[in-house]
Amino acid sequence: MEEAIATTRPKPHRLRSIIGGSAGNLVEWYDWYAYSAFTLYFAPHFFPEGDRTAQLLSSAAVFAVGFLVRPLGGWWMGVYSDRYGRKAGLALSVTLMCLGSLLIAVTPGYETIGVAAPALLVLARLMQGISVGGEYGAGATYLSEMAGRRHRGFFASFQYVTLISGQLVALCVLLVLQAVMSEAALDAWGWRIPFAIGAGLAVIVFYIRRRLSETESFENARAEGAPRSSFGRLLTEHPREFAIVLALTAGGTLAFYAYSIYLQKFLVNTSGFSRETASWISAGSLFLFMLAQPLGGALSDRIGRKPLMVSFGVLGVLLTYPIFTTLEGTRDATTAFLLALAALLITTGYSSISGVVKAELFPAHIRTLGVALPYAISNALFGGTAEYVALWFKQEGLERGFYWYVTALIGVSLATYLTMRDTRNASLIRED
Repeated sequence: MEEAIATTRPKPHRLRSIIGGSAGNLVEWYDWYAYSAFTLYFAPHFFPEGDRTAQLLSSAAVFAVGFLVRPLGGWWMGVYSDRYGRKAGLALSVTLMCLGSLLIAVTPGYETIGVAAPALLVLARLMQGISVGGEYGAGATYLSEMAGRRHRGFFASFQYVTLISGQLVALCVLLVLQAVMSEAALDAWGWRIPFAIGAGLAVIVFYIRRRLSETESFENARAEGAPRSSFGRLLTEHPREFAIVLALTAGGTLAFYAYSIYLQKFLVNTSGFSRETASWISAGSLFLFMLAQPLGGALSDRIGRKPLMVSFGVLGVLLTYPIFTTLEGTRDATTAFLLALAALLITTGYSSISGVVKAELFPAHIRTLGVALPYAISNALFGGTAEYVALWFKQEGLERGFYWYVTALIGVSLATYLTMRDTRNASLIRED
């Protein structure tokens, strides 16, 4: 069983499945990131009290709540995908995302329904958090299992390509609305448009995902009568791998959210750029970051996964503090763009291969749960709270404490990278 099982799936069929799975992932992450992209506009409607930082802090707290339930989604849909198929889990996750986006689009503001407005916003983010908690594990597993052994890093990297694309599309929608709508109209009601778009696209993705091919890894595990996936089996049979995923994710996910999601607010709230300029800086740097993902994945197929992760850890520890402190004082948009891009390119060593590394650690019968649950826990603790922690440090007059916090967590992940095996050479995905 150590040898790769020869695939009978035609390569064009495999490629169509990878493209189909990736397209669905893009819409899922667009829906998730639309919240962050439009926070500056809708925050006053749900949280009218206080200054801008207080409103952003309240919105960031709701953003973090969505992350807190991601472990529930990782557990629930991880088990579901391991037992009933990867494509079944992907279809379920996009259904929940659709409902969450639709709820945000139609919920009246605080001035109309009072405290029910932020309560419904929290409910919507809970549904989206459960959805994304399952989406990451099912998506990473599906792409890793569909890809052949020689190009697994390359094809699996498209999970982050579409993840970043979702964020980028959300930013592009923001830029378009800023260009065609007045500031007053966008503040009043235009911010609802991207959530309505996301709900509509999610319906389309549901039908795409229902037509995807199932992976051979799942089919073979079911045919062999493999044990049923469960939380107890994950902890008792794979405790080391569970801990590895927790630790390798901590610094990577915090860095990603600090350099992308939070940076847009940082450029407005600390550096002093306009909302439009900050949006353009974020969009440009994210676009080039997106293009770098397949390069990182392809490089890992040649030299291994471990060197890329170690490079992220070393550069992240050395350069995070200098990048943020320089951004504090810059008023030049080009300089800010180059610094943001540098920070994101450093993160490519983690992001481009994070999904495939986790998938290669686990056998097929428990792979989705093994990828999803520890990732979701670490993401909830460190990724989802990134904005809130950063804004809390700022409100307390200790903004640079956040830079050290990011540096320290990347250091924890670096220690994990240095001591773990290279999963390219020890992959538990048996099918080629």
